[in-house]
Parts: sequence; C-alpha cells; structure tokens
Amino acid sequence: MRRPVAPWGLLATVTLVALALTACASGSGSGAPSGTADVTVAPPASFAPTTVRLLTHDSFAVSDDVLADLAARTGVTVQVVTAGDAGELVNRAVLTAGNPEGDVLFGLDTTLLSRAVDAEVFAPYRPAALAEVSPKLREIDTDDAVVPVDYGDVCVNRDDRWFADRGLVPPATLEQLADPRYRDLLVVENPATSSPGLAFLLATVARYGEEGWTGYWERLRANGVRVVNGWTEAYTGEFSGGGGRGTRPLVVSYASSPPAEIVFAADPKPSAPSTSVLTDGCYRQVEFAGVLRGTDRPEAARAVVDWLLSEPFQADVALSMFVFPARDGTALPEVFTRFAAVPPEPLALAPEVVAENRDRWVEAWTEVVLR
Repeated sequence: MRRPVAPWGLLATVTLVALALTACASGSGSGAPSGTADVTVAPPASFAPTTVRLLTHDSFAVSDDVLADLAARTGVTVQVVTAGDAGELVNRAVLTAGNPEGDVLFGLDTTLLSRAVDAEVFAPYRPAALAEVSPKLREIDTDDAVVPVDYGDVCVNRDDRWFADRGLVPPATLEQLADPRYRDLLVVENPATSSPGLAFLLATVARYGEEGWTGYWERLRANGVRVVNGWTEAYTGEFSGGGGRGTRPLVVSYASSPPAEIVFAADPKPSAPSTSVLTDGCYRQVEFAGVLRGTDRPEAARAVVDWLLSEPFQADVALSMFVFPARDGTALPEVFTRFAAVPPEPLALAPEVVAENRDRWVEAWTEVVLR
C-alpha cells in the first residue's frame, strides 16, 4: 500500500533503530515455529534486549516515542527494513518462506493476502488483542496467519480548486470518469506495478463484473486516461492538487489524502484542503501483519505483532501512515475526522477471488489499456 506520506518526502522511510543491541532473547525459541503451535498463547511480557526485524513497505511510519515505548516495556527494539511497494514486499516474502529475511512482516493487504497465506509465509498466531479489532475486519478469513492492523480506501481524488477555476462540476461517480466532459483529466497507476493501481482495477471488476469491466476501461482509454507506474509519480508528478506539480485534476489515491495535504502544508496551514474524494467506487484495503515462519525469535516476534495492535500504535497510524486503525474505539485526530472521507459503500472482492483471477485481470487490463 502506498500512502499519502510520500509526496512531502518526510515519512517515506523509517530510520533503522538500535542495531547494536543483542540479537536474541534468552527466552526465545529456535528454529521454525510449528504450524500446530498454540496460536492463542500470549508472549512473555518482557525479554532480554532483543532486536526484531520488521519487514514492511516503504511507506511505513511510526512515531519515535511509540517505538521507544515498546523497547522500554519489553526490551524489544524494532529494526524496520523496507522493501519497496507491498507487491515487492510480498514477492520477497514468498521467495524466502521458511527462511525469512526478518521476523515480522507488516503491509500485506487484501489484494495479496491469499498468495502469502498459500505460500505458508507466516507462522500462526492469534493475539489476545484481536478481540479489540473491528468485527468487520475479523470476518476476513486469514487462517490465523496474520491479523488486521489498519485499513483504508483507494479512491479517486479531485483538485477542487482546478474545477472551480474553470466553472466545471467535478465528477461524482465512477461512471462519470468516462464522460467526455472529463477527457484527459484522469491519471491512474498501472495495476501490474502499483498497489493502489491494482485496487482501482479491482474496484472496476467489483462494480461492473466480468461482463463489463473491460468495456469500462475501453471507455476510460478513449477518454484520455493516463497511466503511470506508481502512486508517487501519479500524485506528485501528474496530479494538479495536493502539492502535486502536474496538470491532471483527477488521480487514483486514498480517501485519507486530503488530511495529509493539511498536515504537510507549510505554515500558515490552510483551514481546509483544496482536494476532495470521489467516494463512489472506492476499494477497501486492509493491511495485515504476522510472524514470519522460520524466525529464530518467535516469542519476541509475537510481542511485536501485539504491539502493532496496541493502543499506542493504533492511535499513531492516522497521522503517521494516514490510514484508519483496526482497533475499535481508537480516537482519531480532528484533522483526520474532519477531512478523511468515509465511503458509504466501499467495494471489495474476497481475497480468494482476487488470488484466483488477479493475474488474468491484469493481463486483460494491459491488453485493453496499453495496447
């Protein structure tokens, strides 16, 4: 998942923390965790100083005090290792399943869930805090391999100032994006190379079905849609709003992009964003985390998964990564509650349906749009 933090360059990567600490807790196990392990057992409360490698995408961000709190309470220091986009992250995890490059993985989303679970990337673990996660998120079948940590919605963002300056009413529905009034105004990401690009493709499949989604993309292509490889190029290079330098006032981004525009604006900050969200046709993405099968410090890794669901971490995600926390009852900052859009009926497809058809859909999209 590519978040609205990258355009301002402040949170695109996380500094690696405390590399000099001891490598292993005295109470940690060794070897690969068994697939039949008791997945409900909570980890010990504290460890000898231990470093746990957290593999994640390059939009991961967390406040320093939240990291420090984990180390102070448990003795566990998190070393954050970024691996590009969520797709690249999962590809690497699948290739190293059972002999992982780290101990915990965060950033797997619903578009890639089945692939990682089928490849047995994770050791099963069901933390006690899972009971605090929103029931709708717990309905997603993960086979106890991973737990939901946050969620967000991929939506088209609009540059309201651009439309107002030209006296043009912005589009309000997915279908209107193909209207000739909006010719040459939309930029999207390639679903073969971008997580939000894939999510937007899946939104069109969910909306128009197998019989109609390619026809919709043919209409978008005829209407001058521009395709770029990734979110950063789309939002900062092609989009005309939100700090972007481009000329297109419609972009595939996130429902939480407008509050990011406020947070990262130079002082004096604007009272409201100049962008808004087209809430029709949004696609819900849930992000997960899990203990990597084969870690030699499984108990400390479980403590990190517990931390990702803890109140301090969950309260931090809104303004660190501009997503909604998975934990019910987590307070959100005012700028987030005021300006992050909440789509009334976000689209979604079952992870197993995505796993079965993803490659075929991307190939068909490539043939229709890039031919």
